[in-house]
Amino acid sequence: MNKLQEIIEELKKLERELLLEMQKKQKEFYYKIKGGKIYFEEETRKYHKTLVTRLHTYIAEAPLLNILTVPVIWFCIFPALFLDITVSVFQCICFTVYGIPKVRRKDHIVIDRQSLQYLNPIEKLNCLYCGYFNGLIAYVQEVAARTEQYWCPIKHAKKIGSFHSRYHKFLEYGDGAEYQKRLEEIRHDFRDLQ
Repeated sequence: MNKLQEIIEELKKLERELLLEMQKKQKEFYYKIKGGKIYFEEETRKYHKTLVTRLHTYIAEAPLLNILTVPVIWFCIFPALFLDITVSVFQCICFTVYGIPKVRRKDHIVIDRQSLQYLNPIEKLNCLYCGYFNGLIAYVQEVAARTEQYWCPIKHAKKIGSFHSRYHKFLEYGDGAEYQKRLEEIRHDFRDLQ
């Protein structure tokens, strides 16, 4: 195993540890997840309700510039919805043709903060928006990553901002012989997703 593979394996291990630590928070903050729903203990729910910032206070204390930028933020929902539909149709058609495992949208778009009783309706709406938008970006990135693995599995020569989930399978930049030899193998190497 080369050094890059070792680092990737270490990152995966750390990601698993992170998930375990996050699951421990369920006990610390007295909630359980059953059947995809989140349940807080009754005492915790009551306590959370005492923490809510009332709407009139929330709005009165909001900086004016924050209020003025709300239409700009919410306008972004239209291109986001269009992107969501487009990418979903794209993968439905193209991934079927190419034999690429489909990305489960619900693994990326997580809407669950409405269960938090310490948020007022505006905060819940904001959390809904952010959960959708950031989840959508993660979903689109995963669809793009699998598409790139199929069509152009070559690492970049220049530094990139972040690595997507499939990048470790890509061939080295400039290694034309390996590209010719292994392209078909890499195009169909999605065993780790099954």
